[in-house]
Amino acid sequence: MLRLRAICLFSWRVFQFRPFSCEPLIIQMNKCTDEEQIFDLIERNKATLSEKQVGCAFSILWQFQKQKTSLLKNVKSVRDHPQFPTLHNLTTNKVKLMNDDTLVNVLYITQKFAVEAHDPLVQALVTEAWRRLERFDINVLSEFSSCLEDQHLHFSPLMGKIADIVNRNLGTIKDLRSLSVLMVNISSLISRHFQEQLVNKTELLFDTIDSPEVNTARRIVQFLQNIKCTYYPLLEKCNKVFLSNVSHLDLDSISKIFGLYQLLQFYSFEFMTVAKKRLTEMIPLIDHPASFVKLFVALGPLAGPEEKKQLNSTILLMSDELSRQQALAVVIAMEEMESRNSHLIKRIASVLHKHLDNYKPIELLRITQALTFLHFQSKELFVKLKELLLSYLKISVIPSEISILVCAISMLPSPHLDEVVISRTEAVLPQCNLKYLNSFATSVLRWIQYDHMCLDSITGKQLKLLQKLDCYGHQRLQQSNNLGLLWKELKSLKGDWIPESLLEETIYALQRLMDEINYINVAEIASFISRTNYLSTLLLDRIASVVVQQIEKIHPFAIPAIILPFSILNYDPPQRDEFFGTCMQHLNSYLDILDPLMLVFLGFSLATLEYFPEDVLKAIFNIKFLARLDSQLEILCSSLSRRVQFRLMELNRAVCLECPEFQIPWFHDRFCQQQYNKDIGSMNGAQQQICKMLAEVLGGINCVKALILTPYYHTVDFECILDKRKKPFPYGSHNITLGKLPQMHCESNTQIVGSRLPPGAERIALEFLDSQAFCRNIPHLKGKSAMKKRHLEILGYRVIQIPPFEWNSMALSTKDARMDYLRDHIFGESKS
Repeated sequence: MLRLRAICLFSWRVFQFRPFSCEPLIIQMNKCTDEEQIFDLIERNKATLSEKQVGCAFSILWQFQKQKTSLLKNVKSVRDHPQFPTLHNLTTNKVKLMNDDTLVNVLYITQKFAVEAHDPLVQALVTEAWRRLERFDINVLSEFSSCLEDQHLHFSPLMGKIADIVNRNLGTIKDLRSLSVLMVNISSLISRHFQEQLVNKTELLFDTIDSPEVNTARRIVQFLQNIKCTYYPLLEKCNKVFLSNVSHLDLDSISKIFGLYQLLQFYSFEFMTVAKKRLTEMIPLIDHPASFVKLFVALGPLAGPEEKKQLNSTILLMSDELSRQQALAVVIAMEEMESRNSHLIKRIASVLHKHLDNYKPIELLRITQALTFLHFQSKELFVKLKELLLSYLKISVIPSEISILVCAISMLPSPHLDEVVISRTEAVLPQCNLKYLNSFATSVLRWIQYDHMCLDSITGKQLKLLQKLDCYGHQRLQQSNNLGLLWKELKSLKGDWIPESLLEETIYALQRLMDEINYINVAEIASFISRTNYLSTLLLDRIASVVVQQIEKIHPFAIPAIILPFSILNYDPPQRDEFFGTCMQHLNSYLDILDPLMLVFLGFSLATLEYFPEDVLKAIFNIKFLARLDSQLEILCSSLSRRVQFRLMELNRAVCLECPEFQIPWFHDRFCQQQYNKDIGSMNGAQQQICKMLAEVLGGINCVKALILTPYYHTVDFECILDKRKKPFPYGSHNITLGKLPQMHCESNTQIVGSRLPPGAERIALEFLDSQAFCRNIPHLKGKSAMKKRHLEILGYRVIQIPPFEWNSMALSTKDARMDYLRDHIFGESKS
């Protein structure tokens, strides 16, 4: 009886305290509802836990964390649990027994629980994974590579070994998701050839999958950004995935995609439009500062007036809660938004000021740039900012960091160049590439511009430093022997230093290496030439030749950038018809999907070259396209929007004047009236002097008109009329007084001028051109000025374009010489 009672008591205890003991431990773990139950099972079964069971315990603990919202997740509470060391030690002892999946999964989860990389468990897992590396399947290999990436081992020999395995097995890989993970993680280590192989393999796999995942597409875009490759076919495919899944994209995903597109300079009007709608819907739903800052940064530059008002008012309420990184993100976004909300600017600047000591040099530069652009003024903040920048500069030895610091200091409201800036700059010059030399030169030029007096000793030091920069720049260019390496230094250059000091040497270097121009870099080289205003027929002929020979390898979206320098510089290559014909034939099937912005710029570029393909004009001048363009203009910054509108107007004008057979209507009267009412003002002093000289030459002030608006809104500096006997024809009493605003030339602005002249008379337009109308290196008229001359001639003018290098020459240094010059051009044989 006593034995029976003892057995019953024992059974009752087992039933009470170990209710699942009759089930396998993994099943018991899967039935647990929180971390405490898992750790309880681990404690009670630590003597018998297998490698599968410890792996299961890690997986379930991580599942509990994944199921929580971001605000409730607390991996620290798991890692610091009293029973976590038990699980940790058990796992360490069973590493060698784990299968491949469990091994890498446990490593992944330990990192998610913030276990340090030097921890014995992490080291044991990594070591064992390295030993098995060759036998890992593609899924396990990709997850392991992510673990190494999380440990910042992207340059390690182990990651190099993974890259080698991927390279050897690339032909057999069929899982695009896993391959995309590997591509991102090994991107820092692979050769250009391997990069191209991965791009081709990815494109091939992409076409075999019905619906790739958003995360897979995002990783592919990340890979392209990592290797600095704007490969349009893949970007288009990924963009289609994002567009078809936009309703499922969260704030983080949209923010990441925007960031990647910006770095790749890939523009998708469709994605921006749908993403804007999706982000706008989130405004009233987000009340946490971290998330709202992310929304502000993503939506702000795209937002309309009403959305901007909502964003500004909400971020203003949250401003006191912002961290230093959040405040930095907000002020950069405000710069991009061209914000004029002085109250918000002041509040954000206050938050930045509070955290100023904790920012890195690059962050201090971004703060300086943003506050300067936003016209914020605070002596206290800028004094502290300069002190911080100088303190960093005194101890820095890295050229890139020193260039950042010098750039930031030069933007502050102080014209004085400190000795420490000069000494630190001179110390690193021998180590600098063109990018850093350009940054230093831009900063020095900014100081020289500040110091208008140019009298004290500082200016001498500035000029001496600039001479040293020029010297190192020339050496760098003369020693360049590889176009790829040279282009890496040239492509991001901004400012006036290269154009003013090194442009000729840069062009010589490109000409020396132009045999290396091919389908891969031709669009980039063309874009660079477009920015230089330097006419190199050798380079442009090489570009045209590469395009004609390798057009099938060039993506159609690169065509506008290739055509641009020919348009700007007004240059026709020897094979003009073949070159433009090849370009347009390659692009025609893409006109419907080409970004509206790009299509307008392309149409204008072709128009300056007197090339008017009907397919392009039909694609632009239709109601559907113009409605798309209007929608796009709403999400562009004001400066870019205005530029696009002007280009469309100029294209509309060119087509109406040069191709009337297309019967495209002129629809920019109202736009032009608004712009020119704002933009045209009084004559300046030089114009008034010229007007007086013309009045003397022509026999009276009533024989000359100044600041004319022609039909289709071309502006003309001065106009006169000669009758059939070459005698000046006086205007009526309505002629303008010197210095006053101009009158509209004709009542109907689209009426051709010549039709209102007396028989045999001619109307003359005198244009005093500035240096911007000509190529930088030779007196060759650029595209826009040449097109304007054509248009004025169509409108009935005889056009006299007077170059600055003639008008301001020594030969015309006296009034009499200038008067003779004007008489010769107006009454004699035209020299224009």
